[in-house]
Amino acid sequence: MTKEPILDVAQLAHIEIYSPKLEQSVAFFKNILGMDEIYRQGKSVYMRAYEDHYHNTLIITENNEAGLGHIGWRATSPQALERRVAAIEQSGRGIGWIDGDIGHGRAYQFTSPDGHKMEILWDVEYYEAPEDQKTPLLNRPQRRPSRGVPVRRLDHINVLAKETNKNVEFLEEVLGFKVRERILADDNSDIAAWLSVSNLVHDIAIMGDALGETGRLHHICYWYGYPQHLSDVADLLIESGYVIEAGPGKHGVTQAAFLYVVEPGGNRVELFGDPGYQIFDPAWRTIEWKGKDLEKAIIWHGSNLPQEFFKYGTPVKSDVLVEK
Repeated sequence: MTKEPILDVAQLAHIEIYSPKLEQSVAFFKNILGMDEIYRQGKSVYMRAYEDHYHNTLIITENNEAGLGHIGWRATSPQALERRVAAIEQSGRGIGWIDGDIGHGRAYQFTSPDGHKMEILWDVEYYEAPEDQKTPLLNRPQRRPSRGVPVRRLDHINVLAKETNKNVEFLEEVLGFKVRERILADDNSDIAAWLSVSNLVHDIAIMGDALGETGRLHHICYWYGYPQHLSDVADLLIESGYVIEAGPGKHGVTQAAFLYVVEPGGNRVELFGDPGYQIFDPAWRTIEWKGKDLEKAIIWHGSNLPQEFFKYGTPVKSDVLVEK
């Protein structure tokens, strides 16, 4: 008998990252990636891409080291929120309710088994563009920015974990995520897994932490939708003094056209040049990569990823550094 799916989490709503260089990080996302600064409060800056429908999707908070602040998930209804909170509390991972934050109402906070802080919410503030930013394209929240190479929307997050399987199982069993693709070790344990609650191949990915650390961030990702924009932003990055870590290229897993760069605060940012593919089959069978297939899983075409790609995460816990 097929297990009844959990359909209570709708999407990735926002991400908070930490930066020891707040203003430089904000300038990177604003001037290179064309994002807008919407609000400031305390040590946090709230930002958005021009096709994000919510008030903000990125929060950059000043901190003494880079890393993940928290991940925000939106439930599919107020009732779904209460059901997931009950399941989270039963799992023993709950922290508790907060009244809300800029751009959303009350939220329930919790952690993954690896210690990544997350929250789930329902009430959100939708972005209302000022008059000079309105567009006659009514299904777009605001006018396309004229600076940098503007990203269109938040796509996904990738986190590192000491014990990959525990975190994958938590997302599956407690929140209702589906494993879309995975890379397996010889003993069939997860080296990495790509999971979603939406039609995307992944809203979140979990990768084994090569350093054996816990709670670290591998990268956040914003979406272009056009592979040409990866070449465009590559020119801009190089001429602005940034070092591209990897790409443009294409992964076998997710079929994504990618580029990776480390923003000034130290966090890795991926830029998606196309949608990869989307999943509509409710009985989707997880794609499993193993053994001889792994070479094409990592890189379908383009240069190989540097070894630092598999070790560097934030907070930085070793002498493994990526040039910025």
